[in-house]
Amino acid sequence: MTGVATVRKPKGSTRHRIENRAIPILRWTLIVLTVLACAGPLLYGVLLSVRPLTQVINEPLAIFPPLSELDFSSYATALKDESQGGFGLARFMGNTLYVAIGTVILAILCSVLGAYAAVRLRFFGRDTVNGMFLGVYLFPGIVLAVPLFVVFSRIGLRGELIGLVLIYLAQTVPVALYMLRNYFLAVPESIEEAAMIDGCSRLQVIRRIVLPTAMPGIISTGLYVFMIAWNEFLYALLFLADDRDRWTVSLGVAQLSDFAVPATVLMAGSIAMTIPIVIVFIMAQRLLLTGLTAGAEK
Repeated sequence: MTGVATVRKPKGSTRHRIENRAIPILRWTLIVLTVLACAGPLLYGVLLSVRPLTQVINEPLAIFPPLSELDFSSYATALKDESQGGFGLARFMGNTLYVAIGTVILAILCSVLGAYAAVRLRFFGRDTVNGMFLGVYLFPGIVLAVPLFVVFSRIGLRGELIGLVLIYLAQTVPVALYMLRNYFLAVPESIEEAAMIDGCSRLQVIRRIVLPTAMPGIISTGLYVFMIAWNEFLYALLFLADDRDRWTVSLGVAQLSDFAVPATVLMAGSIAMTIPIVIVFIMAQRLLLTGLTAGAEK
């Protein structure tokens, strides 16, 4: 028997030591892999768009070209009007901005009123109507393409940007209304009742209480609608293909996929099409995250 007491290690100490060393390594490994998977193709596209075509062909995998090699003329070529030797992408982006902003304003206006009515007003068949919002959204767009084409041709809206706004409005209002309904459910009804006791009308309650409280949800819904209207291709091709002056940016980028167009110009057009979405997302990032969190909690 020895006089030295044996110190027993606590259970799990080896496992905890391994976890403490492995978890930081795994965390940074996952972060790097995620960044490479998400941002890698975009950054490579940016790199291709600013290199001369001959250098891209000779060294397609050179990801660190010298600064003297960078050339931004592909963006100018993609954005300039056809009469100036370009591909008219700037004009297509203007058309798309008109359609997207018009769709967002009308969709938010209709969805706010509709979602508030679905949440606060009592009427016959309310639960059925609420369930139909999501059901309408699940209809594939191609099912409605032919009927809409016939109707819009008869009433003279085929080939008009306002016709495309109306189509996107019908396409996005059901899901926007469904999203806003969840945000409005999170607004305490007692606050609205107190305001009405103090003399506010229903519209004043919506303007002074509901809209400020649910603003993060409205912003995130508006951004969702904007992205759909900005990137949509099927209806734009169906209704605007005959009139090049009214093309949207998705149609304009599709024309760049022709073999006669240099790959650098194609990448420049694709990157230019993405920049407005990135700017809008950065500007609304805080409200967007708040709105998504509020919807998840509900």
